Formats: sequence, C-alpha cells, structure tokens
Amino acid sequence: MSYTETIGSRTYRFADLKTLMAKASPQRSGDQLAGVAAASEEERVAAKMALAEVPLRTFLNEALIPYESDEVTRLVIDDHSPQAFAEISHLTVGDFRNWLLSTTTNADALARIAAGLTPEMVAAVSKLMRNQDLIAAARKRPVITRFRNTVGLPGHMSVRLQPNHPTDDVKGIAASMLDGLMYGCGDAMIGINPASDNLAAITRLLVMVDEFRQRYQVPTQSCVLTHVTNTIAAIEKGAPVDLVFQSIAGTEKANAGFGISLSLLQEAYEAGLSLKRGTVGNNLMYFETGQGSALSADAHFGVDQQTCEVRAYAVARKFNPFLVNTVVGFIGPEYLYDGKQITRAGLEDHFCGKLLGVPMGCDICYTNHAEADQDDMDNLLTLLGVAGINFIMGIPGADDVMLNYQSTSFHDALYVRDVLGLRRAPEFEEWLESMQIADARGALLSASTQQPLLEGVRDWMGIE
Repeated sequence: MSYTETIGSRTYRFADLKTLMAKASPQRSGDQLAGVAAASEEERVAAKMALAEVPLRTFLNEALIPYESDEVTRLVIDDHSPQAFAEISHLTVGDFRNWLLSTTTNADALARIAAGLTPEMVAAVSKLMRNQDLIAAARKRPVITRFRNTVGLPGHMSVRLQPNHPTDDVKGIAASMLDGLMYGCGDAMIGINPASDNLAAITRLLVMVDEFRQRYQVPTQSCVLTHVTNTIAAIEKGAPVDLVFQSIAGTEKANAGFGISLSLLQEAYEAGLSLKRGTVGNNLMYFETGQGSALSADAHFGVDQQTCEVRAYAVARKFNPFLVNTVVGFIGPEYLYDGKQITRAGLEDHFCGKLLGVPMGCDICYTNHAEADQDDMDNLLTLLGVAGINFIMGIPGADDVMLNYQSTSFHDALYVRDVLGLRRAPEFEEWLESMQIADARGALLSASTQQPLLEGVRDWMGIE
C-alpha cells in the first residue's frame, strides 16, 4: 500500500509503510548511510503527516520484514494480543500519540495495552513526538523487575557497576568494583565486559564477584558479558551465574550475525532459571542493543535503524529480562553522528522499550570520534532521569579503559540522584546503611566511616 501527502503544490509519495516510517524518522546519520532517510525537512514533515493518519491496525497487516522470512516478525505477530489491543484498535498513529499524552492515561492503562502493541506501532508514534513527549509518556510507565533486589520502582534509579579491565586482571577489577560500591553504585548489577572469551577466565571472574557478594551479603547480581553459548557452558560446569547476557538485534539475520536465534535464547533462559539463584524474583536475562546494529550487519532490509532497534525489544520482552540496555552512542557516528542525534535516540529507545513493557536502561555514551562530549552526556543523563530510566552505567571516571569509550561515572550517578531525588534499589539501600557506606536517606557517609569495610576488602582481595 502506498501513501501520499501534499504540502503546498508538492505531493510526496511513499511506496509502502517501510518507506513512510523511514522518511518520518528524525535525522540521523545511519539512515542517511542506508539511503532511506528523507531527502529534505519538507519531505520528513510530509511523511510525519501521512504517518499520523495511518490506523494502528495497519501494522498488523503490513509487515515491514516478511513473516515468512524473519523469525522476529513471526514472534511479533504470533505473540500479539488482540484483547490487549482492543482498547486502542480504533486509533490512528496520531490519535495514539494524543492518547498517550492524555492526563487520563496512566500506568495501569499503559500496562494493560502493552501486549497489544507491536514494535512498529511504538516506533511509529515515537516519530511524531517531541523530546518532551517521549519523556512525559515514558515517565508514566514504570517497569519493575526483581532478582536479588528490585529495580524500576517509581522514584528510583539503579546503576550497573562496570569494573572492566583490559587484561581481565582480577585485582584491577576488584579495585574498580570496590570503588563503585563506596559511591553507592552496583544495585542494578556488577557487570564485567571480559577482554577474553576464554571460559576459564570468565569463570574466574564469576567466582570472584560471587565470593565477594556472599562474603559481604550484597543484595545485587553479577554478570560477565560473554556470548550466551559460553554462559550456557559455564552453567553446565557449575559456575555461579546470576544474569545471562546477550547482545540482540531486531531482525533474524542480524541476530544470526551475533550467533544467536530465538531458540538459543530460550535454551539460555531455561538454563539460567534452572539455577534458582534469585531471591526476590526470577528475572535473569540481561540484553544489550543499539541503533545501527542491524544496518552494520547489512541486515536491516531497508527498515530505518530506530524501528529495527525497537524490534529488538520484542525479542527481549519474550524472555522476561531483568535489565535491557541501549548502548546508545557506542556503535559510532556512522549511525548517530553527534550529541543531538544521540540524545534523541536515547529518549526514543527508553520510551519505546517502556511502552512494550521492557525494563529499559541506557549506557549514556559516545565514542571519541563522534561529534559529542561529556556535556551532551550530562544533558541526556538528566533527561533520562526525569523520564524514569531504570538504570545507567557507573564506570571509573566515565572512561572505560577496556572498551575505549566514554560513558557515565560514579559521580554522575550521585549528581542525578541528588538533583532529582532518586533512590537506589531498596534492598541495596538497606545494605549500604548496614555497612555504613550511606545513611538512611541514601547520602554517602564520610571516608573515615567507610574505612573498616574498605580495609577489610583490600585485605581479602590482596589489593594495595
């Protein structure tokens, strides 16, 4: 089905829904690289106007990537709930935007329709929204998950403590981990990106973090971000695996490039569940995504990069994840050119994930060759804090010495919690108070008060 829109004396024609969606997207370098972006701002406005008139039910009948050739499309269609969709089935995309922003639409309403939403519907409405709309609507939709603590409660924001090391040195990782804990970070998880995929090295890191967690009774969860097949192998060998990690994308071909399929993710999910390591819940999958991943694998099929990204959230949703992380600026300026594009993408990803019922966090980051700096990250951090982000990254000095990119620091987490009044996971806050790291309000105590724990951990780990 084709679509048209007239502005003045000029009529714009869009061959199909896929083309219309791409042309309606805010400007970004990845869509320009793919040759699917609007050729002018006027064409972009025309596409938005035409998209606003598209009935939501159209997305159930016009697949952007064919059902027969893509298992993500099959997942989206087969898992769609007509009952949940019924409440909004009469709306157009433009009407849906108005419904989302209505003062009468609350968290219960958004939870009620989530199973009736497809990624394409959610991506479409995001293209009609200003940044403030994305913030306002996402803030209405908390998504709460549990493993050893509770993440995503309204008024709370958690931090993934990321103590990476370029050689996987256990003492170096332990030192960064301890540093982050002293700043009250780590309630989302302690997550290590290993420099090696060697199973013995991965197991050594898992054991180190788990021994620390048990010794000091820390109510958090750990993860070593290796390929899901390595995690399955580690589970089979008895390693103490908490969260099961995998990078995912929004098309079957892109996921194949990651060496995964839906059936493999199901196997990993069941392996994680079999360990029964959660104490307050059993959400245990940790997924990472990023706009441009399908395009970089030549697996986007002419679909704009943001819509491909939201399709990845449908994959995540299938496995009841504990955390989903859009690593927003990591892929580089070929896909998100500058701070403006990174900011927009981060707000889109958070909004779209939350509408689908996914527990969204964001690695607020950029590579050193992007037209962005730490001020841009400060802006996005603040905006996502207002929007109700589930978690952010905590990295020593905001500079990851293993992955070589810029993110957010332990101090950045203190800043956004202070100015917005955000709390940590309640179980983690109780632990910080019991260990004399923070007081009952969540404020950090002095270094002299923290010293006994600090010295005890140093002695145990052999850290100078």
